[in-house]
Amino acid sequence: MTAAAVGLSHSPLIGKNDPAPDVLARVAEAVAGAREFVRAYDPELVVLYAPDHYNGFFCKEMPPFCLATEAHAVGDFGTAAGPLSVDTAAAKALAQGVLDRGVDLTVSARMTVDHGFAQPLEVLFGGIDQVPVVPVFVNGVATPLGPVSRIRALGTAVGEAAAELDRRVLFLASGGLSHDPPVPVLDGAPPRVADALIEGRPPTPEQRARGEERVVQAGRDYAAGSTAMIPINPDWDHRLLDHLEKEELAEFDSWSVEDMAREGGGSAHEVRAWIAAFASLAAASGPYEMTSRFYEAIPAWIAGFAVATARGQA
Repeated sequence: MTAAAVGLSHSPLIGKNDPAPDVLARVAEAVAGAREFVRAYDPELVVLYAPDHYNGFFCKEMPPFCLATEAHAVGDFGTAAGPLSVDTAAAKALAQGVLDRGVDLTVSARMTVDHGFAQPLEVLFGGIDQVPVVPVFVNGVATPLGPVSRIRALGTAVGEAAAELDRRVLFLASGGLSHDPPVPVLDGAPPRVADALIEGRPPTPEQRARGEERVVQAGRDYAAGSTAMIPINPDWDHRLLDHLEKEELAEFDSWSVEDMAREGGGSAHEVRAWIAAFASLAAASGPYEMTSRFYEAIPAWIAGFAVATARGQA
C-alpha cells in the first residue's frame, strides 16, 4: 500500500478572532499546499486522529482513545453538523487489527465528534461527508492521561493494520500544538460544572452560544496580553516538529504528562494526535519524508498553529 500523513492544527477561533492579514495569508498558503498535497495523493481512506472538547466524551467514561464505526458531528463553532462518511467495514477491520496487536482499543458504534474532527475535513475536503473516514478520538484534555508511548503504540498498530487493507490511506492529525485555552477541568470544578463534565448533558443552543462567546473573548484577551494562560511555546512546538520530521518517534516516549502541560499548556496534549498519525505512517510505509512544514504562533487563535505533510517512501 501507499501511505501519507497530514498534520493540521485546528482552532474554534478561526474566522471569529483572526490575526493580521499577513499572518492569515501565510496560513492560507500553507493550508492550500496541504490541500493540493491531499488532492494529488487522492486517498481512498482517511484515518483521522483528533481530540474532543467535552462534546462527545465525558468523565463518566473517558477512554484514552476510541475508534468509531459511525460518527456524527455536533456542529459547534460554525462547523457542519451531521454524519461523517465513516467506512464501517474498514473501521471494523482496523479495530480488530489493533486489538490483535495487543493494544486495548475502545470502539464506538455511534461516536459524537466536534470541531476537532469536523474542521480538518471541511478545510481539506470541503465537508465532513466528502471522503471515507475512520475517526479515532485521542484524549488530550481529561486527566488522568496515560504515557505518550501508548499513543505511539496505538498509531503503530493502526498503521500495521491499515497496511493490510491495500488502499491509499491518509493519516490525518488534528490539534495542537502548544496552547492553553479556557477548557474546564474536573478537579476543583463547582458542582454544576463538574456534573456537566461527568454526565455530558447536551447544552441548549443558548448555552452553547454563550460558551462559544466566552472562548472568543478569551482569544481576544490572550492576544491583548491580559490573561494568565500559559504562553504559546514555539521552541517546544519546533522540537515536536523536528522529531516528526526526522522520524525520531521513539523520542516521545520520554515526554511526561506533567512536562508537556507545563511547557505547552493545558491542551498541548492534542499533539498526541500528531504522534499517532506519524507513527501510523511509519508503520504502514516504513521510512517517510516530510514534504512540507509550516508553523506560526498565533495568539488570536490561542494556538501554536502548524501544517505538515509527509509521504511514505515505500
